[in-house]
Amino acid sequence: MSLDDQLAKLREASAGKMPAEVKEVLVGAVKDLRETAMGRIVKVGSTLPSFTLKNQDGADVSSASILANGPLVISIYRGHW
Repeated sequence: MSLDDQLAKLREASAGKMPAEVKEVLVGAVKDLRETAMGRIVKVGSTLPSFTLKNQDGADVSSASILANGPLVISIYRGHW
């Protein structure tokens, strides 16, 4: 089963368990992300230029240094939590 299929199954299973107002907020947030640049900046399989970002400890880490050891996964958190 593909990831898309798994996610669709989870959405379907959870949809009936959450209050309508919560579902409305979540659906609205996903719609906003898809309609703004946030949802279109990087596509699967895109090649990015080298960059340096802060890690969870506040230290600078370059993409080149990570890629030298293997694949790189980028996780972007929307919000301050």
